[in-house]
Amino acid sequence: MSSRTPAGDDLVRLSATDALRLFARRALSPVELMRAVVARAEKVEPRINAFTERLFDEALEQARHAEARYLGKGGLVPRPLEGIPVAAKEKHAILGRTLTEGSLAHEGRIATENAPVIDRILGAGGIIHARTATPEFSLSTYTHSRMWGITRNPWNPDFTPGGSSGGAGASLAAGTTLLASASDIGGSTRIPAAFTGTVGFKAPYGRNPGLGVLAADHYRGDGPMARTVDDVIAFQNVLAGPDARDHASIRPKLTVPTAYADAAGARIALCVRLGAYDVHPEIEAHTRAAAQTLADAGAYVEEITLPWTRLDLLTAVAGHFSTLFGALVVEAAETHRDLLSPYTLAFADTMNHARTKVSYLDSLRAEHRLQRALATAMDGFDALICPTTAVPGWHAGDDLSGDKVVVHGEEVADTLWSAMTTPFNINNRCPVLNVPSGMSSWGIPTGLQIVGHPYDDPAVFRIGKALETLRPWSYAQVEEGLP
Repeated sequence: MSSRTPAGDDLVRLSATDALRLFARRALSPVELMRAVVARAEKVEPRINAFTERLFDEALEQARHAEARYLGKGGLVPRPLEGIPVAAKEKHAILGRTLTEGSLAHEGRIATENAPVIDRILGAGGIIHARTATPEFSLSTYTHSRMWGITRNPWNPDFTPGGSSGGAGASLAAGTTLLASASDIGGSTRIPAAFTGTVGFKAPYGRNPGLGVLAADHYRGDGPMARTVDDVIAFQNVLAGPDARDHASIRPKLTVPTAYADAAGARIALCVRLGAYDVHPEIEAHTRAAAQTLADAGAYVEEITLPWTRLDLLTAVAGHFSTLFGALVVEAAETHRDLLSPYTLAFADTMNHARTKVSYLDSLRAEHRLQRALATAMDGFDALICPTTAVPGWHAGDDLSGDKVVVHGEEVADTLWSAMTTPFNINNRCPVLNVPSGMSSWGIPTGLQIVGHPYDDPAVFRIGKALETLRPWSYAQVEEGLP
């Protein structure tokens, strides 16, 4: 197999779906693509620091096996992601490899089985060539840790790519992978997708199986990130489906359609502030521009308000996180306090305080009010669109705490009130897709959330594909800034 076009650095900007078509035509070899991705990583990783572990030698060997499948050798046929480079979030366990979750407290811990997301990637022929950085325990909306250092945004290295799947977003934007696995318990897929100009999907709870005690947390779920909506759909169709290790995983498997009608006739609710957030003027402008694009394409767009309050949002989050996820962090802080990052200790202390102030029952009551309000507001609409974050970004390496944080010379709210994602972890059966909404004057992208009714995944992909077609996205600015 030999490559014709594209070639060189253009290869690393291929979509996974285009690469698969080229593989099938024997116009591109999985080996050539992997070599290009590895070469890009070796060039840009010293600046970006998205990877925690490089599996390049193994990946090149697997690429040769993938090439053999496309050549029809051994009677084997290509699988859905055959030969595609995939960067796996480090918290997604790989049998026999380290599973530290970015914490010195877990240094040297070895995974005893694959996470379901890893089994799905490998079973579909995807090639895991690297593992991606997260904040400690994936608990922050930015990505740095005492273990791995600072991960930077390829668009502007002064800024974080977000978190907790920050390494995934940075890798996609930098061209060092075609697909990346992510997870989301409060925005950990959508925030880095917004800040890196990529696409990220938070599936309804149970759609994609998880592993361990956190799989029981109805706020969380593993999911796909990529540079195009089509690639996220292809990846999501690999990840979805029941797994015996996750009691909450949904059967039967939903296979998301790959073809959709355009935006004409779609009924879309626009909500800029979600009732409780102070939104930066640039974010608001980008969100309204996306809504106008849909309206100009024939969609019916109506601006709505939500009666959500900060008290209900805070009650839901405090009671929920302090019961399970926060309790795990508190447990780590009690035994390894000297090894943890400052933001981890601050989170543990907050969770300890929350447990004395908000009961789980209080949290569930607040969740119910928030869920009912969203269902009422979305009645008669196919989807809701809103910002992914209320601010254009955060500085790389900063521990963001306190009521106000200074970013780019401006005072902004702390991350709890800057990330507009957690309300849709509370509304956990709603699918949510992040797509790019524009470029901020801070030099990094902004994102738009597309929210569907519970379990209506196709609705968000329809609107996402329409926006991607109407507002094409380019990574040319990233290329200008990379070494």
